[in-house]
Amino acid sequence: MASAVVTKGLRHLARSFGRQTHFLTASRRLVQSLPKMQKLMENYCPNVSRPIVKKTNHPFIILVEGNIGSGKTTFLKQFEHLPNATVIPEPVNRWTAVGGQHNLLQLMYEEPKKYALALQTYIQLTMLQNHRHPVTTEFKLMERSLHSARYCFVENLFRSGVLSEVETLVLDEWFQHLITAEAAACKADVAVYLRTDPEVALRRIQLRARESEKTVGLDYLRSLHELHEEWFLKQSYFPLPCERIVCIDANQTADIVRDEFYRQMSRFNINPQHRLTKQGCNTINED
Repeated sequence: MASAVVTKGLRHLARSFGRQTHFLTASRRLVQSLPKMQKLMENYCPNVSRPIVKKTNHPFIILVEGNIGSGKTTFLKQFEHLPNATVIPEPVNRWTAVGGQHNLLQLMYEEPKKYALALQTYIQLTMLQNHRHPVTTEFKLMERSLHSARYCFVENLFRSGVLSEVETLVLDEWFQHLITAEAAACKADVAVYLRTDPEVALRRIQLRARESEKTVGLDYLRSLHELHEEWFLKQSYFPLPCERIVCIDANQTADIVRDEFYRQMSRFNINPQHRLTKQGCNTINED
C-alpha cells in the first residue's frame, strides 16, 4: 500500500513538474503540490496518525510575592485599568469572614497555636481556587500563591514553634499533593518579589490600620522577610515557583516599582506595558 502511494505521488509530481529543470520553478511547484499530496495520503492511508497541534488558552501568569506590607495590593491596583489582564487579589476577605462571621486571620494572630493549622488549611483551599480560576485574558496576575503560603508562612509558623512537627507534615503533604495534582493550574511564568525592609513594611501596616493586623510586630515581619530572602535570593532550601524571577526594591514609591517591573520584564522579551493595551482589565471580586 505504501509503495502504491509513493508511486502515485511521484506520478503526480512528474505531471506537475513536466520537464522543468529550473530549481526555483520546481521548488515553487513542489510547495503548491503539498496540499494535494497530503490529501492523497489521507485517502490511501487513513490510519496514519496526523500531527496534533495543541491549542491552549493558558494565560501568562505572574505571581506577586512579598512580605506583609510590601505593597502587593498597591502594585496590583496599578493594573486594574490596564487592558488584557485579570488581577486576582489575595482572598483575605474570605479568611476574615469564614462562614460569614469568623475572622480566622485575627483569631490566628491572637491565639496562634490554637488557630494556625485551621487558617493555613483554609489558605491552601482558597489559594488553590485562585490558581484554578479560569481567565480569558492574556495576562493573569495573582497576589501570592500556594508556594509562598507553604515556603514562607507555614515554614515560619513551624520554625517559631507555633505549628508542631506533625501539623507541618500534614500541611506539607497536602501542599505536595496539590501542586502535583494541580500542576497545570499552579504553574507560573514569572514571579515578582517585592523586596521590602521589615521596618518599612511595619510603617505601612500601621498606616493602613487593619483590625486583623493590629498584633503584627517587627519580629514577625523580620522572620517572614528572612524566609522570602532564603526562597528568592539565597535559594538555600525551597524550590522557586518558576524559572523567571523579578526582584524589585519595593521600599520605593508605587510608580517607581511599576516602572522597574516593566524594565525587568524586558529581560525576558516581554513587554506587558505595550501588550496590556487591548481589551480591558478585570479584577476578580472576592465577595
